[in-house]
Amino acid sequence: MYVADIRISNCLDAVFARSALAHAVVRSVDASAARTAPGVVGAWTATDLRDLPAVPASEGEFDRPWHSLARDRVRYVGEPIAIVAALGRYRAEDAAERVEVELDPLPVLLDPANAASDRVELFPGHSNVVSERIFGNPIPADIWEDAEVIVEGEHRAQLLTATSMETRGIVAMPESGGVTVWCSHQAPHRLRETLADALVLDEARVRVIVPDVGGAFGAKSQIYPEYLAVTYVALLLGRPIRWIEDRDEALVASARGRGQSQRLRIAAGADGRILALEAELEAGIGGYPHVGDMIPINTAHMMSGAYSIPHVSVRVRSIVTNTAPTTAYRGAGRPEAAYAVERTVDALARKLGLDPAELRRRNFVRTFPYETPTGRVYDSGDYGRALARALELAEYDRWRAEQARRRTDGGGHPLGIGICCYVERSGGEEGSPEFGSVEALSDGSIVARAGTCSTGQAHETVFAQVVASVLDVELDCVRVVEGDTAEVKRGVGSFASRSLQVGGAALHNAALKVVAEALHRAAARFEVSPAAVRFAEGAVHVEKESLTLAELVAETGPLVCEDVFHSPQAFPFGSYVAVVEIDPELGCVTVLRLVAVDDYGVVVNPLVVEGQTRGSIAQGLGQALYEEVIYDDDGVPLARSLLDYLLPTLSEIPDITLDETETPNPNTPLGAKGAGEAGCIGVPPAIANAVADALDLDDSSLLQMPLTPETVWRALPDLRVGR
Repeated sequence: MYVADIRISNCLDAVFARSALAHAVVRSVDASAARTAPGVVGAWTATDLRDLPAVPASEGEFDRPWHSLARDRVRYVGEPIAIVAALGRYRAEDAAERVEVELDPLPVLLDPANAASDRVELFPGHSNVVSERIFGNPIPADIWEDAEVIVEGEHRAQLLTATSMETRGIVAMPESGGVTVWCSHQAPHRLRETLADALVLDEARVRVIVPDVGGAFGAKSQIYPEYLAVTYVALLLGRPIRWIEDRDEALVASARGRGQSQRLRIAAGADGRILALEAELEAGIGGYPHVGDMIPINTAHMMSGAYSIPHVSVRVRSIVTNTAPTTAYRGAGRPEAAYAVERTVDALARKLGLDPAELRRRNFVRTFPYETPTGRVYDSGDYGRALARALELAEYDRWRAEQARRRTDGGGHPLGIGICCYVERSGGEEGSPEFGSVEALSDGSIVARAGTCSTGQAHETVFAQVVASVLDVELDCVRVVEGDTAEVKRGVGSFASRSLQVGGAALHNAALKVVAEALHRAAARFEVSPAAVRFAEGAVHVEKESLTLAELVAETGPLVCEDVFHSPQAFPFGSYVAVVEIDPELGCVTVLRLVAVDDYGVVVNPLVVEGQTRGSIAQGLGQALYEEVIYDDDGVPLARSLLDYLLPTLSEIPDITLDETETPNPNTPLGAKGAGEAGCIGVPPAIANAVADALDLDDSSLLQMPLTPETVWRALPDLRVGR
């Protein structure tokens, strides 16, 4: 059951009147005509709801509030201006069109570099540069002066939108001095805390339930203006209200992912050893800072990639622009880092005349744990093994020979081979804890309560496997409970590929505590020393006597154990190889071969991990070749349906070869690292490097994602002659 399937009697439908302009002063908003429309129970503007809270700000954002309904200005097309509640969605839609809005247009800033000039301030009196951060250390001048080779690159990670099959949705039902909320979300306990703080409610009176979720990808891990407005109006009316985002709203007004401009330069010796990497990142984070301000930090931290680079310096600027705010999107900063580094490393190999695989081998990190110059500590890895396996599966030497043949005799379309060797971070912020509890019941069942929240990762199966393995019981004996703050007393959530690494470890430890407690009780029950009791097949055994967990609970009372697991960040890694062919007449890219070799540590359920990897690869292909949120000069998004926003379908997915290496995580009892974001990290640079290789490009900046036929066609060598 999804949020849209929830049926509550007396429930109203909410619809938002939204800004048609990207940047404007709000002169007036009049909802009186909407209030008189058939079936309308109420319509409100920011003036009507003066106590309506703004979206809670992170540190540094307090001078740039994101109001739940626009007040003085609008800063992106689709920003909510008024909310209408009616008996039925269609009536609410009709009424919302009657809201009269008077806006005075202001200049529109879409390019972060232009916005950074502050010639037009999105927030009067405050710079458009929300933050500027430095990671690593300044690189000594003599490194650049003495380097044998210096390469530079300019890259772009275009704006994307998280096109979940299920769009955002929330139902708010007031009850007992509080509210119950159903929401398509990734972090129910965080949402409960945020709603309670913003609406000045006792947290104990706020219940958040996350039913089935049809895709999230990071974009459902925070709060949005619509959630606050719907819940506020539900409490105001004392009546349940539902808001389900339609696809047009999702494409126009929902948060974006990516959105970075990147400038890199790398210094290296004649032997190809990388001496230094310097990067400047500009992130256009949309009309309001919110989560988007934090994503480039992830990029900066991972900027040295899989390589042992002595000197790394990264400067990051987050800049507000007149687009929908950016947020976490699958990979959340790590794809941007891998893309920038891997494209520039390929350029270095080209300048040195080295095979790109060999250049990577010479620079891999080999000793672990390894602390990067930007402050990340890689826990474990064998990057060379993953690359070797990927090259073997891709038949790298055969394709290089075929490429040479085509270039010599001119037979066949241009062929290119691209490599990406990535390292990413999983687990969330350093030391981010997760809750788990395991309870044995007298009916023989086991209840595992998890502080995470499944958004399609099959927690019901994988977490049950973890607990069943420890308790030595059948899988169907274990019932997993999550996504309900009334059933699970605390939790952090599912994002940053942390579910099994942290949440699974908490359940594993809680199950071990159940075993320990069962042994303790059995020793007292049989009046023997604990050493005389053993646990197997879901029961305690003393010589020829035994008690199942169910029998033990029936005799001695409830048996429930909890654990809060704190895990250092983990660093999954892998190598991707793409082989592409270019149609020189049309600029079309055909992916002939795509090989992914990932290392997620210990894999508990291979089938689930394969599904996560394939889904992530599809999104990586989307970014590389098809997807982009395009705005016209007035800041209006051009895509209003999935006929306009291109996604790869089954027809565009090439044959994919998957394999894994296994380097256990030394910091968790399961040995697991995060899985699920690798494909959208590894695929884009592998594809882009392959296309650049096919076109024999010295200047990698000629190719910017998405690699549409026009982009590729314009980069063809014969078209560049005479430019």
